[in-house]
Amino acid sequence: QVQLVESGGGLVQAGDSLRLSCAAAGRTDSIYRMGWFRQAPGKEREFVSAITWRSGARILYAEYADSVQGRFTISRDNAKNTVYLQMNSLKPVDTAVYYCAAGPVFGPSQTRNDYDYWGQGTQVTVSS
Repeated sequence: QVQLVESGGGLVQAGDSLRLSCAAAGRTDSIYRMGWFRQAPGKEREFVSAITWRSGARILYAEYADSVQGRFTISRDNAKNTVYLQMNSLKPVDTAVYYCAAGPVFGPSQTRNDYDYWGQGTQVTVSS
């Protein structure tokens, strides 16, 4: 089993920045991809960003949703078993609960079903 704990959410103004963290524990050797998804009230959970996870991977793969490309940056610290999401130039439409996810197959994925483990979520609210 893998446990994921997100942190770093909060209330900010449009244009501000936040950095989300997701710490993984347990069978972290079974993780090959990690991603961030978000869910706004009344909407389905949507893909935000994903990254390859294994420390032995020499080539770093990362993907972003079009809506966050150029504003958000995903990164990882394998020594700390932590993935980050740096969010800059935040907009009110970015308001959502942000979820961290981990999956057992190499390579980033934008599909929710490709992730086996999920965190509890952290709220991000961007005011105008």
